[in-house]
Amino acid sequence: MASKFMKLSFAVALVVVLTTLFTPEVEGVTCGEVVSAVAPCLGYLRNGGAPPSVCCSGVRGLRNKARTTGDRKTICNCLKGASSSYKGVSGNYAASLPGKCGINFPYKISPSTDCNRIQ
Repeated sequence: MASKFMKLSFAVALVVVLTTLFTPEVEGVTCGEVVSAVAPCLGYLRNGGAPPSVCCSGVRGLRNKARTTGDRKTICNCLKGASSSYKGVSGNYAASLPGKCGINFPYKISPSTDCNRIQ
């Protein structure tokens, strides 16, 4: 009986290890995530004032997701694309958003930012 239990335990452990080794990790940030994070900021980005807390939470989440150079470049390009897609978004308000939220963002949020130069 103990022998069968040991074999079963070993088989389960082997399956867990193999699954862990061969399951691809999901990497990177998507533009969908970026747009969802900053969507609550649209009112501020168009009219100024104080950004709502849900907006600042989204920006903070983006900063936390910007772990690699590739992530930072993706976020930058998505922000630039989104800003040109929405009418009335002010570049000045976009640039001031992290500061208004008390967040140190890794680069200036601006349509003029060269995303390819981000490290």
